[in-house]
Amino acid sequence: MMHETRSIPTGFERHYRQSPVTDPWEPLYSRKTDEAVILGFVAEAAHTNSRGFVHGGLISALADNAMGLSCARRLGDAASLVTVNLTLDFMGSAQIGQWLEFDTVFVKPGGTLSFTQAFVTADGEPCARANAVFRMVKKAA
Repeated sequence: MMHETRSIPTGFERHYRQSPVTDPWEPLYSRKTDEAVILGFVAEAAHTNSRGFVHGGLISALADNAMGLSCARRLGDAASLVTVNLTLDFMGSAQIGQWLEFDTVFVKPGGTLSFTQAFVTADGEPCARANAVFRMVKKAA
């Protein structure tokens, strides 16, 4: 259940791309820029670990998602990518009720491998830094 008192930042709409892994974390939001897809959500109890803060695995998965979508945006949305490497540095925790945002700040697209970096914030405060390498693959016919 979403916090009714929490407003969604301007420019964000319900995320346009659902998948089975993210379905339990809905509602997710996204905002497209010329070079990135920024993801966001309001942290709820279902997003937390046993200590009561947002689970690192969820942060990892959504950072991967945001970077992959941003990379595809830079390469042309027809690009199909798989994650080759993903690393995260956790710099803080996120609590229930906070707005988490996944902003890809660097994409170096390539013919085979592309490199990305994203920052995750909780109410604007640093939460995590992510780096990923994606490999371009042929789309299934």
